[in-house]
Amino acid sequence: MICGIAHRLETAQGMANPANREQRQYGSTAINRGELPMTGEYADIYRRSLEDPEGFWGEAAESIDWYTRWDKVLDDSNPPFYKWFPGATLNTCYNALDRHVAAGRGEQAAIIYDSPVTGTIKSISYAEMLDKTARIAGVLQSLGVTKGDRVIIYMPMIPQAVVAMYACARIGAIHSVVFGGFAPRELATRINDAQPKAIISASCGIEAGRVLPYKPMLDQAIELSTHKPEFTLIVQREQAVAEMIPGRDHDWMETMDAAQPADCVPVAATDPLYILYTSGTTGQPKGILRDNGGHAVAMYWTMKNIYNANPGERYWAASDVGWVVGHSYIVYAPLLYGCTTVVFEGKPVGTPDAGVFWRVIEQHKINTLFTAPTAFRAIRREDPNGELLHKYDLSHFRALFLAGERSDPETLKWAEDHLKTPVIDHWWQTETGWAIAGNPLGIELFPVKYGSATKPMPGWNLQVLDFDGTQVAPGDIGALVCKMPLPPGALPTLWNADERYKEAYMNEFPGYYKTGDAGFIDDDGYAHVMTRVDDVINVAGHRLSTGGMEEILAAHPDVAECAVIGVEDQLKGQLPLGFMVLKAGVTRSADEITTEVVKMVREQIGAVAAFKTALVVDRLPKTRSGKILRGTMKKIADGTEFTTPATIDDPAILPEIADALRHAGYAKVA
Repeated sequence: MICGIAHRLETAQGMANPANREQRQYGSTAINRGELPMTGEYADIYRRSLEDPEGFWGEAAESIDWYTRWDKVLDDSNPPFYKWFPGATLNTCYNALDRHVAAGRGEQAAIIYDSPVTGTIKSISYAEMLDKTARIAGVLQSLGVTKGDRVIIYMPMIPQAVVAMYACARIGAIHSVVFGGFAPRELATRINDAQPKAIISASCGIEAGRVLPYKPMLDQAIELSTHKPEFTLIVQREQAVAEMIPGRDHDWMETMDAAQPADCVPVAATDPLYILYTSGTTGQPKGILRDNGGHAVAMYWTMKNIYNANPGERYWAASDVGWVVGHSYIVYAPLLYGCTTVVFEGKPVGTPDAGVFWRVIEQHKINTLFTAPTAFRAIRREDPNGELLHKYDLSHFRALFLAGERSDPETLKWAEDHLKTPVIDHWWQTETGWAIAGNPLGIELFPVKYGSATKPMPGWNLQVLDFDGTQVAPGDIGALVCKMPLPPGALPTLWNADERYKEAYMNEFPGYYKTGDAGFIDDDGYAHVMTRVDDVINVAGHRLSTGGMEEILAAHPDVAECAVIGVEDQLKGQLPLGFMVLKAGVTRSADEITTEVVKMVREQIGAVAAFKTALVVDRLPKTRSGKILRGTMKKIADGTEFTTPATIDDPAILPEIADALRHAGYAKVA
């Protein structure tokens, strides 16, 4: 419930007021470099996508090869369970590999594997990718995997992970990728829920200069789980060779070399392509379901219309296959569209330095980069003046896209100033599969408003509602929701959990998908995602966005990244508490910087914010996808029980945060 959330945002005196947000219109040099079509067509395209979704998406579907066409574009007979392209059959792997090879793209690189942690750079052509995929699909078939069976993939960022996903798609099996290195107990819960016939894994991953053996964790997870897979398929890496269990474990290379290639199996457009688990509030992970047909149509459509990519170009999503960005924009969309994708086994800093992204862009002639804001905050912290960036030739680079969490304006400006290209903040979720709001470079480039994800994308009827379901005025904060039906590519339901799907996303606002985010749409139609609904805090009756305060802290010249949480207070209910990580080389005292940011918040929001404390810390706890764990930090500050999130990148950071909080008078029970 979002009781009282839809009041004009208390930060309207400052960051949240659209009139006070800076705008940037890219100059002609940046536009010409990217050849961005300034057609002014967005309004017409967006309107048609909402008024005639069947006509709109039916036309988009002509870009996909189908075995049989659909009976109708949209089946809306059983809301909220909508079906796109019922009656149609296709194969996602065929559309991403076979048809490109047949059309003469076989010698083009499908994957560039760049692994600074192993010193490996390798190119895999579409023809090679097709051969490897067909053979692994043959291995799975020979061991009993058939259409509809589930296969869990527990892999590091190596090309075999992409091959495994496409091999499943080729034979109609449903893959469920679990982030490599997930703890055995978390992996076991996913095994029990998906009930896979097989698990594909690797002997190890490599993180931060250390080898992380996967096989012992996989063995432990299987031991913990009540459901037992029939077999595993293991990629042996030279950094740590796994001990195999005879009869259950099979060697990837040995079986692939001996396998007969498998043909593509036609599947219904409404059949599942994959399950991707997200953490649930009940402790039971939610299995986000993705269908084959709508997903293929949406992925193909977004590559040109949102990212302005062209077939044959190099497109790099610096993420992980364990996350939705990896599924959508490392694995599926680039290859469906005929681009070259990059599998990067490294980090934005430390492999070896904060210039690695620029080295990859120069060396592989990357045209478009998509990554998380946290990656750029890390780069900015280590190289605040962009000295490493300017060592590389990025003249072919056209655009940077950011998503995964809110892009603070200072980081976005830093990227703009140094890259001299469009830097696009866009907003989407695991559930949606692609952008709800963004700046559609392939349709029309809009002026950037810092702190905004720009416009709702075609197909997404984005609205802002009060807790009682009424629409709020432009500029007023409320619950960000999307009117049903959602466009192709979004989740049709949860795996084996239709009631949970309705409870989690549909019941609070009937007829709408609840994003769980709070924000507003301004007078120009720009969407501003301010915070998660749970992160709107109540200070003496005033509803305040922690996201608005974070924007102010991030604007301080010495701050590399920051977070603001609401901590319990007996007098005011809640008080905001800031955390700041300073840029490399800053020598000023923490007290001096804290005094300055407190003054900045007071000046830009007012005394109503009651922002009085900010702590300087060495690092912030994050998930492996870069999201700051604000909820966990709040529990530590309030002295309440918490469980270390399974998705945390480095659990050792939590005791550091607890120590900082105790020195400031918080975390008294922790």
